[in-house]
Amino acid sequence: MASITQRIQAFLHSPRGRQLAEQGRRQLAKPENQQRIKGLLARLQGRGHRR
Repeated sequence: MASITQRIQAFLHSPRGRQLAEQGRRQLAKPENQQRIKGLLARLQGRGHRR
């Protein structure tokens, strides 16, 4: 049985995996999504310091 990392690698090299990776790259290039990610990271980092 293949390990999870081997299965992920195989998926990313499949046509569907390449298509989803490219779609993700296009979404990450959008400024509004970059702002959402920055806000999420700021919230998560802020919560970690309060404890």
